[in-house]
Amino acid sequence: MIKVAMTGVYVDDVARAHAFYTEVLGFETRIHMDLGDGTLFVTVGAQGAQPDLQLLLEPGQGPIADPYRRALYEVGIPCIVFSVDDLRAEYERLSGLGVRFTHEPREQGPVLAAVFDDTVGNLVQLVQPKE
Repeated sequence: MIKVAMTGVYVDDVARAHAFYTEVLGFETRIHMDLGDGTLFVTVGAQGAQPDLQLLLEPGQGPIADPYRRALYEVGIPCIVFSVDDLRAEYERLSGLGVRFTHEPREQGPVLAAVFDDTVGNLVQLVQPKE
């Protein structure tokens, strides 16, 4: 069986992204290594769950990453989707922490969905399956 082990999201600033993804979203740090010259290799994952799945916070500068991220953001496409058990509660919690949502929770096909700005150059979608 083949499973996803790691996926990445390009970010403006790895250290700032690490703080947002852990302190605000609630992910746990899986790997945090200084590769020298201020270059960080950082992965996060769901707190206490999915130990074999990591999200790499990748530097988003460069001729491929920067135009890709900008294009997604400008047209409003999230770079990644996270699932939650209670979207409305998560929306309230994150809004209370100052997270800026570009679209509030609403039905979208088989899910309830909302989109927020991750403060490091991306839109992120939260989904909850409809029951």
